[in-house]
Amino acid sequence: MSLPANVMQWHIGLVGYGEVGRILAEDLRARGVENVLAYDIKLGGVDEQPLREHAQQHGVKLTASHGELAAGADLVISAVTASQAVPVAESCAASLRSGAWFLDLNSASPGAKTKAAGRVDSAGGRYVEGAVMTSIPPYRIRVPLLLGGPAAAGLARALNDLGFAGKVGSPKLGVVSATKMCRSVMIKGLEAMVIESFTAAR
Repeated sequence: MSLPANVMQWHIGLVGYGEVGRILAEDLRARGVENVLAYDIKLGGVDEQPLREHAQQHGVKLTASHGELAAGADLVISAVTASQAVPVAESCAASLRSGAWFLDLNSASPGAKTKAAGRVDSAGGRYVEGAVMTSIPPYRIRVPLLLGGPAAAGLARALNDLGFAGKVGSPKLGVVSATKMCRSVMIKGLEAMVIESFTAAR
């Protein structure tokens, strides 16, 4: 499959329309991306109304399933819970267009990322591991993002043209996720030490 040369003409599918998905949808639309799709497991349930209202407000097309979203996307961005990272990759892989990109932003283990990559790549997609290095809301789409895997370099420029702040961390799957985990352990340890120090000082 040949993707449009202009990334602003890509169809971008967001799996997970929670806080992260909605922020990305808002920023992509604000930058001029016309075709933004989204799917969330809450659609069709009692909690769907806020999602539908947000989508209508920002010009986002909601789909009825993972498969419908994947079939219509040049780039799928998965932003769900860690436990759903592999199931989402599996659900999307069956309908993914040949040559389409799959960016996995989930805070899953290196092993889970490797398993998800196998599902996507074997279906003809191009999997890229993403590690979000800090909280998204202050930075929004410009949050520091490490990309990993053999296909990472091929997607980095397109992502940055879309407004992301991504850079290749490693061509080997699992490395950037491990990097994020190590950083999280260190930062949380420092935060705890500072809090305990202030408590002791008082």
